[in-house]
Amino acid sequence: MQLEDLNIILKVAEFRSITAAAESLDMRTATASAAVKRVERSLGVELFIRTTRQLRLSAAGEKYIPNCEQALQMLQHAQQNVKDDLDIIDGELRISVPSDLGRNLILPWLDEFMQLHPGVRLKLHISDSNIDFYRDPIDVALRYGFPNDASLYGFKICNVPRVICAAPEYIDKYGLPKHPNDLASHNGLLYQLHDIVHDVWKFSNQGQSIKVKVQGNRTSNDAELVRRWCVNGKGIAAKSCLDMAPNLLTKQVIPLLSEFTAKPTELWLICPSRQAITPAVRLLREHIKEKCADIITSLIEQGILEQ
Repeated sequence: MQLEDLNIILKVAEFRSITAAAESLDMRTATASAAVKRVERSLGVELFIRTTRQLRLSAAGEKYIPNCEQALQMLQHAQQNVKDDLDIIDGELRISVPSDLGRNLILPWLDEFMQLHPGVRLKLHISDSNIDFYRDPIDVALRYGFPNDASLYGFKICNVPRVICAAPEYIDKYGLPKHPNDLASHNGLLYQLHDIVHDVWKFSNQGQSIKVKVQGNRTSNDAELVRRWCVNGKGIAAKSCLDMAPNLLTKQVIPLLSEFTAKPTELWLICPSRQAITPAVRLLREHIKEKCADIITSLIEQGILEQ
């Protein structure tokens, strides 16, 4: 009986579906089904009762699955202890990252991380949408915003100021906004997530809160595309300073309304369980924290952000 087969059995029991378990493990349904049959044949009992509409645990499965899960956890814990003692950093990292940050900053950071730890294998998922750890084959996700699911384990990477910015050619053509209310007469480059268009931009200044509804002729659910439009002079964007850092530092875009503070966000590394927090994940967290801190320091030194 192979350990991989037992892991498949646990996923099938979790999802009550061979197809859903296979999708979660990023494998063919036929492969997962064959694993279930091998384990059942080895035990001499059926672990699942299959009908045309559903799959549920048999009486034998009700007894076997918890013991199997406990045994595998003990084995994984023992294997990880050995690796920790030997300072071995290896295994597969299945990580999800935001579109803009992922393609333009995280990707080279991951290359550096893998050069430092050649035993690490990477599966990279790029999406701005929230991850369903029970459905998607992901071990760890990097996301903007405070995680609102108390069942997840989150590690804050850094606070992320948001910048209002535009290309110099746009400002030359349409003028410089001096107050957030002036944005109403400019072309906003809008971001949409889960059918919600983020067209209300929030600011604070000397304790006063300001909300401005922005209009524009371009909206996208891909944050990288919003950045590209901004760099190409199509309008004004409200973006994470990390996303825009390469363009801000090279003056391809310039920060606007610096005396007003745009509503900031946070960057978090999120795991579904303690078991997912491997030495590789911990080292990756520190690697990303260090890289983000370097970027924010550079933006402060160039006067783009305030201390």
